[in-house]
Amino acid sequence: MHGLYEEGRNLTNYFDFRYLPGKKMSFYYINEGLLSTLPAIAICLFGIFAGRLLKSDASERRKVAWLFAAGAASVVLGWLWSFQFPLIKRIWTSSFILVASGYSAVMLGLFYYIVDVRKWDYWCEPFVWIGMNPITLYLSTKVISYTQVAEMFVGGDVKAWFDVRAQGLGGLVVAMFSLGLVFLLAWFLHRRRIFLRV
Repeated sequence: MHGLYEEGRNLTNYFDFRYLPGKKMSFYYINEGLLSTLPAIAICLFGIFAGRLLKSDASERRKVAWLFAAGAASVVLGWLWSFQFPLIKRIWTSSFILVASGYSAVMLGLFYYIVDVRKWDYWCEPFVWIGMNPITLYLSTKVISYTQVAEMFVGGDVKAWFDVRAQGLGGLVVAMFSLGLVFLLAWFLHRRRIFLRV
């Protein structure tokens, strides 16, 4: 017999409502509540294991093979487990953790192979800018509404023109322009050697 997984009616949300004090995002519960913290810890541990693998003395090709194999196994196990325990990100089900960790391991293996093994890293520079200032860029979104700034440049008639060609394409143009503004700030900070550290 399956349990209840509907929002507001599952064990995770009930636990938050019953035992988590203070104001909550969804009034009675939050996405990262008491029970959801446990699988969230598990996904962090998977990341630590992957990091330890990359720092190990194993050959580069063996590292790639391990990441692909572990990732594929995790995805398959997660999807099989989802028949009993559905994939639900908002309550961080264990099946979701397995699938998300698996896809992440496969993507890490792919990019490790491309950048570190094959040395095809000429396209990575913009991501280095972001990686050197992630906290600053994250905090900047609390101060600057990149979407509103983007709307001033490519909103209105420009957005409407793209929407006529393909429904929703205007919104994509605005989103891509706002993302470009983030990259522009990252480039500026990197060029000026301004780095916020914790």
